[in-house]
Amino acid sequence: MSLQNNIQAMIPVQCRSLNKTYKKIPALQDVSFEVNPGELFGIIGPDGAGKTTLFRILTTLLLPASGSATVDGYDVVKDYKEIRKRVGYMPGRFSLYQDLSVEENLTFFASVFNTTIEENYDLIKDIYCQIEPFKKRRAGALSGGMKQKLALSCALIHRPSVLFLDEPTTGVDPVSRKEFWEILKKLKQEGITILVSTPYMDEASLCDRIALINNGKILKIDTPENITNQFGKILWTLQSRNMHTLLIDLREHPAIGSCFAFGDTHHVTITNEQLKMDDLKAYLEGKGHVDIVIRPAGATIEDCFMDLLK
Repeated sequence: MSLQNNIQAMIPVQCRSLNKTYKKIPALQDVSFEVNPGELFGIIGPDGAGKTTLFRILTTLLLPASGSATVDGYDVVKDYKEIRKRVGYMPGRFSLYQDLSVEENLTFFASVFNTTIEENYDLIKDIYCQIEPFKKRRAGALSGGMKQKLALSCALIHRPSVLFLDEPTTGVDPVSRKEFWEILKKLKQEGITILVSTPYMDEASLCDRIALINNGKILKIDTPENITNQFGKILWTLQSRNMHTLLIDLREHPAIGSCFAFGDTHHVTITNEQLKMDDLKAYLEGKGHVDIVIRPAGATIEDCFMDLLK
């Protein structure tokens, strides 16, 4: 076997120019990336970016229009049966049987993969112990966070080598979101390769590497730290008493390249290094703004994403 083949055999997920089109609208356009063994890899992008389509192709639920992809060394078209044995998939929408109890759902999914709850209980025990007190409750009656934990337990019950999680924290409370990412860290220590998609830019920093995606195109792939370090532009945050008018006036200034609302501040990039904070403050005071606060800022993943869209 050649060295090149050895390298490919070690890569759990490999995509080469995947394309998919719906009603003449490209859902994926030449998407190419590789995910290393044991990596926690994030697909970060807004709704409609192509994240779900990508995951459905990699889990053999959709056929690509063109291109190729392998998961755990198996082709997603030719070897779909082998891939389905080896991957776990948690879709964005809760898709378990809502009329079955927690225990019945888990038992069912274990039987599909010719295993038992007891056989791989060590993998899911930290997750399942939180919902075990409700094991007789119907799945449809669980809270959002509990549904999430049950769905993850079902996706792991056959001990997959690659785990796909499609927007698992969407609509979940902040405490459950934090708990969920702690669970992913523990699963990574078990040697499971994890691909997780999310529209939440703040979750990008929790991944080993990320792919920023929009309109079916990969904008950038790197570690979160490298992406923010490569921002390379002067970035300031601004506040005033009238934030709506502030946004409009900032965008009219010739030395400002971009201005976007970020929570309770506006983030602006400066195109002219000669512009000083005092000069910008004087400009805004001339527009009638009061209580102006200007601070230098470090770039976030969201800043980098917005800059890549230009």
